[in-house]
Formats: sequence, structure tokens, C-alpha cells
Amino acid sequence: MSNVKNYTEQGGERTVIGGTLDISEGGKLTFVGEEVSPSVNQEDSTATDVEGLVADFNALLAKLKEAGLMANE
Repeated sequence: MSNVKNYTEQGGERTVIGGTLDISEGGKLTFVGEEVSPSVNQEDSTATDVEGLVADFNALLAKLKEAGLMANE
């Protein structure tokens, strides 16, 4: 039995992270060739009507897309 938390299976088709994945300064995380980074903070909504809530929600979606955390279709 192995006690290794992070490993790549033989053949390289699957990597398992059971510990911490630490991306140090200068490192990148990419998904389908696009860099992924933390999203800009979205303030809590203070909307008092549906129109305001839609605007806040669309702002959140835009930030997720900009960060590469959601496809921009």
C-alpha cells in the first residue's frame, strides 16, 4: 500500500492530487489551452428588485468568464 497523496498513474492519463497543489510565483494553471486565474471579487448583491439582481448576476458571470473559470460562448 502506498502513502503517496499526489501521483500520476502509469501512462500519464490521470494525475491525482490528494494533498496540496501549490502553484508558485510564475506558474500557470491552464484548461484547454486557456490560463485560469482567481476571479475578481464580486460584492454581495444589495439589489432591491429583479433588474438590480440581474445586473449583479451578469457582473458575476462576466468576472468568471474573464478569469477563465467559465466558457465565454
